Amino acid sequence: MIPREEYDQIKRETLEYFERAKIVLTDEEKEKLEIADFGLNRIRELGLQLIEYINTDRCCAKDLILLPRQTCPEHLHPPVGDSPGKEETFRCRFGTVYLYVSGPKTEHPKAVLPADKKDTFTVWNEIILNPGEQYTLFPNTPHWFQAGEEGAIVSEFSTKSTDENDIFTDQSIVRIPVVE
Repeated sequence: MIPREEYDQIKRETLEYFERAKIVLTDEEKEKLEIADFGLNRIRELGLQLIEYINTDRCCAKDLILLPRQTCPEHLHPPVGDSPGKEETFRCRFGTVYLYVSGPKTEHPKAVLPADKKDTFTVWNEIILNPGEQYTLFPNTPHWFQAGEEGAIVSEFSTKSTDENDIFTDQSIVRIPVVE
């Protein structure tokens, strides 16, 4: 559970990122901002903030906001019903994002992880995204990502999002946030 005071502080900081990047949100969108701590109660280390603009049966558009060195834990988007799983393209808008996918292990990765959670990260092929750069992830692809020192904003364009079905490597994760 995220304590209300911490939730409100993270929300304020997240909205400042949108202002810095000159991304305008409506009052309704600001209210829909999701603060995800994955049930770990370590939001500044392992968490993610996001706003979903649209999510239909065919497409989804979101902005993902990461505070400095904040990490979205390793997960994949499995097949759901007739869908092979979510396909998504990440486009960096602000800051630097270190994205990790299957493939040859990067010898000196830029990510810094908490020692007690390192065993829950299994893919180490590093893709560095700077503003204007993008990368497409295909369905059922294990991945995780971390912001650089100044935080980051990533636009996500995808097929239908069913976040509640995501499979995390860390079995202690609860995807849907609970606020006290």
